[in-house]
Parts: sequence; structure tokens; C-alpha cells
Amino acid sequence: MRIVDVCAFYAPQGGGVKTYVERKLSAGAAAGHEVIILAPGTNDDVVEREGGRIVTLAARRFPLDRRYHYFNDEASLHMMLDRLQPDLVEASSPWSSAAMVGRWRGYAPRALIMHADPLSAYAYRWFGSVATRQTIDRGFDWYWRHLRRLDSQFDMVVSASEGLSQRLRDGGLTRVATMPMGVEPGIFSPQRRDEALRARLLERCGLPRDATLLIGVGRHAPEKRWPMVIEAVTSAGYGQPVGLVIVGDGRDSARVQRAAAHNPHIQLLAPTRDRAAMADLLASADALVHGCDAETFCMVAAEARASGLPLIAPDAGGAADQVGDGMGLHFRAGETSSMARVIARFLATDPSAYRARTVRHAALVMTMDDHFARLFYAFAQFGGVRRHAA
Repeated sequence: MRIVDVCAFYAPQGGGVKTYVERKLSAGAAAGHEVIILAPGTNDDVVEREGGRIVTLAARRFPLDRRYHYFNDEASLHMMLDRLQPDLVEASSPWSSAAMVGRWRGYAPRALIMHADPLSAYAYRWFGSVATRQTIDRGFDWYWRHLRRLDSQFDMVVSASEGLSQRLRDGGLTRVATMPMGVEPGIFSPQRRDEALRARLLERCGLPRDATLLIGVGRHAPEKRWPMVIEAVTSAGYGQPVGLVIVGDGRDSARVQRAAAHNPHIQLLAPTRDRAAMADLLASADALVHGCDAETFCMVAAEARASGLPLIAPDAGGAADQVGDGMGLHFRAGETSSMARVIARFLATDPSAYRARTVRHAALVMTMDDHFARLFYAFAQFGGVRRHAA
């Protein structure tokens, strides 16, 4: 099968999408499929990769993040799809590129992959303190109408968490399938725990090795809610010695730095592209703290679970699905006081007991290869389906 993934937010500089895309290419090759990533870029280009290709079309830069481009020429996109002759087309963003794919007059069936949840990332965060989600949804009915149009144009809408799937169904979509993603195989493991590394991180936080070490990982972006996480950890830390390291950077870095400036027990670390080093950091902490309730899956939470790390996560979004029974705690999404209480409860009980339960289940965390096997199987069920004639 030739699968063309119209990937609106691929950037060669790195990030979660790049990790996902590169694993998809190798998983596709192993399964006997040809995967072609069709992405916007600086210029027209083709890069041959194992099992497929990365094809870029010259496109405008995305104004909010100059690492990315966005599809702005629908005719050019359609011409490239005609040339590639896919057996199935994916669209990985629910915005304009998906609408372009929906309007393509080719034969191939198509699947929309919901790698973004704009309402949770923006509308619910902006207006959640003054209105219910139901009220916000009514105010953004134009977006739901857009999704329902896409639902009618695509043969499948793939969501990585059951919470998002249910919201999509409640919004009137009829072709939703839940397919959780997974972690890179062979990288994340409780066996990577390094007590010397843990002690060095706690020392960097100005704390002895018998303190609790929390870790947060992710972009410095408003939807990640790092200032809320910092305030909650600071509040909980008045009762128990606790350090926090946050790995990441981004456009909201100045705000994150200001939030952490007056707590010597909180340290900000630069992001790393060394996946083994990231696995060592996760396995050597005592719990992952995550503030974002807009995740469609929450890759870092899955990586933490595979590393034997308990989770302290919001009760909404993809991160909520990652908290297994007895292996972490939920707090009320967006509420600093709730997060502080939950962290204090975690510290006051026995963090090592949570970790022991998580370690026992770490090997059960789904891998990306498991995810792609399910995804490719679902795509194969559309064999022989022909949409409108070109």
C-alpha cells in the first residue's frame, strides 16, 4: 500500500512530530508499505528514506513559529497527490490542509489524524474560568461545523485518546476511531534509573538525595501551563522537600523563567535531542508532573510510564488517559490549588510505592510499532474503496 501523509507540521529540526514521522517510515517499510510524507517546506525537495520519502512543497512560513511552514497552494498540493497516486491519504492537522485533502478529486480513501485539539489548547484555556465547556463549544460552533464537514469528506477520523474521541462524537462526528499512539521501542525503561544522576539533579535543586525529585518535559508554551505547575510545586514544597526540573524551551520561556526565578529548588534544563539521555532523566526522577490538558495523546506521559515513573496529571486531555490505577494521581485541570493538594498528597504518602507499581507495568506500555500496526491494519480495510472520480 502507498500511504501519503499530508503532514502540515513536520519540521526537520526535531520535535514530537518528527519522531513520529521517522518511526512511521521504518514501521511502514517493515510492514511492506511505502509511506510518503508530504510536508510544506522552504522549497520543493525529495529526501529518500528507508521505506519511503519525505516530499516537501515550497510554502509560506508559519508566522507564530518560524521553524514551520504551512500549505498555502491548494492546486499545487492536489497536483502532487495526483502525481503520487496514493492508495490512501492521511491528513494530520484538522485545519486548512485537511480541507484541501478533503476537496481533492482523487480516488483514494482518506483518514484524518487528530494530532491537535485546538479547543483545549486555546478556547477552553482562554474562557474556561468564566464559562462551561458546553457554552464555549456553542460559541465555537463554526469549528464543530468545520469538523463535521471533514467527517463527511474522510473515511476515518483517528483520535489517540478516548476522551478526545468522545468529545468528537458528542460534536456530531460519526467516523471516529480511538488508536492510542506509543513510545519508541527499546529506549525507555526503569532499568535506566541512575541514582547518581538523581542525586546530581537534586543537588542542583539545592536538596539532599532523600528529597523527592519531580520532572516536567515539554515546550514552553501557554497551553503547557508551566507557571501553574511551578506555583503548585512551590506550594506543596512548604510541607515536604521537593525539587523540580523542567526540560524544554519555547516562545513562553521568559514567562516560565520569571515563574521559577524565586524558587531555588526548581531548575530549568535545555531540551535534548539525545533520546537515551532523555530516557535516563525520566527513569531517574520520582514522578512526572504535567499541567497541559490539551494533549491529544501525551507522548511524554507514555514515555514516563515506560520508564517506571508515576504521573501527576490533569483529569482532562490525553494525559488523563495515561494515569493507570494506583500509578499516579489526577488533579482538576487548570486549577493550581488542586494540583498543589495532589502533589502534597503524593509527597505525604509513599512515592516509592507508586513507582513500584508503575515499574511493574512499564513493559506493557504500547510502542509506536504497535500503534502503526493497528493503524495500517485499519487502512487496509479500505482496500478497493474508490471515492469520487477525478
